[in-house]
Amino acid sequence: MKYQIAIALFSAALGFAGSATAEDVVFTSWGGTTQDAQKAYWADAFAASTSINVTQDGPTDYGKLKAMVEAGNVTWDVVDVEGDYAVQAGKAGLLEKLDFSVIDKSNLDPRFVTDYSVGSFYYSFVIGCNKDAVEACPKNWADLFDTQKFPGKRTFYKWSAPGVIEAALLADGVPADKLYPLDLDRAFKKLDTIKADIIWWDSGAQSQQLLASAEAPFGSFWNGRLTALAATGVTVETSWENNITAADALVVPKGTKNKEAAMKFIAAATSDKAQAQFATATGYAPINLEADALMDAELRKTLPDMQEAPQVNADMAYWAAHRDEIGTRWYAWQAK
Repeated sequence: MKYQIAIALFSAALGFAGSATAEDVVFTSWGGTTQDAQKAYWADAFAASTSINVTQDGPTDYGKLKAMVEAGNVTWDVVDVEGDYAVQAGKAGLLEKLDFSVIDKSNLDPRFVTDYSVGSFYYSFVIGCNKDAVEACPKNWADLFDTQKFPGKRTFYKWSAPGVIEAALLADGVPADKLYPLDLDRAFKKLDTIKADIIWWDSGAQSQQLLASAEAPFGSFWNGRLTALAATGVTVETSWENNITAADALVVPKGTKNKEAAMKFIAAATSDKAQAQFATATGYAPINLEADALMDAELRKTLPDMQEAPQVNADMAYWAAHRDEIGTRWYAWQAK
């Protein structure tokens, strides 16, 4: 992580570490304000109600996870990953099957449940703008790709994942219900038109720093990062037009030494109370369908699962099947 911004949502430090004792669970996630909330409402609460300590590590690194499993030296017990990766890694034999006699999946959003993963949280890629830094803010993906109407740098997610390809196609006029299979030639041709004006963010914290400093006064962001940034006093404008949804997932690497404790942690993290508290703190939507009843009704209206009318659901199964193919082309294009 190259950049950090001070967002004082919680007073406790994360206390990252790379390994744990037999009584511990190592939870690995993406850092920043998201992991702050996961620590506060999942890890700390779980540790307080059990004799199992939860040690934090991060950021999530797929190459590292694969290397651990292949070497038979797994030091991560529960990992927060992107939904399409969870599907792919499960099929590749890198993950333990989840124990649904411990994890109650009956109230979990079925879109985000597989044999090897359950949803962590539900988010959207939205258009964010530092309103104080520009004369006008882009309202849709076509605006964000219009450098004449909206001159200046814009920021997008650096890594190959659902979001940017879909945004480029939507900006080029592809109807939301005709996105898949992704027309990569068309998407990259559209991305070429703004390539010189893109600053890539490789972490949520960096995306916030770029927007707050106005180095990139607008761009594509995880919606919860804009919620957190606005809480610091930055005048953030969010456009939900054609917001692109996806979900993170919780997985257990194959060969964990603390499999039983890992299942218990996931059960606690996906409970209605834990999901409601996390959603309230972050602006991401809960994947436990019973969490709604525990949340403020007005707050619920601001979360991504309530923005259905202008919403585009990223196809996780498509991405899982084509992740490597898209990634190869994505990084080659970035390097040109």
